[in-house]
Amino acid sequence: MNAQAAERPEAYVDARARLGMWVFLGSEIMFFGPVFFAYLYGRYTWSQAFATASRSTSLLCGTVNTAVLLTSSLGVAIALLLAERGAREQARRALNAVVLLGLAFLLIKGYEYRQDWHEHLVPGPSFHLEGAANQAAAQLFYFVYFFSTLLHALHLIIGIGLVLYCRSYLQREPGHKAVRRLEIIGLYWHFVDIIWIFLYPALYLAGRAS
Repeated sequence: MNAQAAERPEAYVDARARLGMWVFLGSEIMFFGPVFFAYLYGRYTWSQAFATASRSTSLLCGTVNTAVLLTSSLGVAIALLLAERGAREQARRALNAVVLLGLAFLLIKGYEYRQDWHEHLVPGPSFHLEGAANQAAAQLFYFVYFFSTLLHALHLIIGIGLVLYCRSYLQREPGHKAVRRLEIIGLYWHFVDIIWIFLYPALYLAGRAS
């Protein structure tokens, strides 16, 4: 009876933590909402300019980064499975791989930004996209591109910090609480990946398909 009573508060705390994370992720979706609305408005209002701008993005970088993030999500899932089975050391190694993949994503994105800078694709007085009849609309595409990808990168940096914290917590706290924290942080990491899954086709593929 005492064991059952002890389990109820723990289960209640777990459910509350999950609910709190889902509420937070819901608010983050609304935060990204205006970005996607601006993209859709521009895509249908200046479809030719947006398509031309989309074709000028680095498809190779975007595709490699998509593979990197999807692999990192698999790493988080594997780490959680290992932690639930009590294999804490292997779980920490899986989280190390997740951190490295997250850093690899940021490095590739930084290289892509550097290329955009050299090609004068950063919004501002020196912006110029070769082949775009409507430079203002093309610049709007790149404004959405930079804003959305930088916002995503910020969330990814936060996610990397959370994974590092969780890795440390797994080492210090061998109990149920550490596994549940990894589950909650995993939800956040998967959310960051899902946002990119929407950004990738919108920014890199839509123009090439038209």
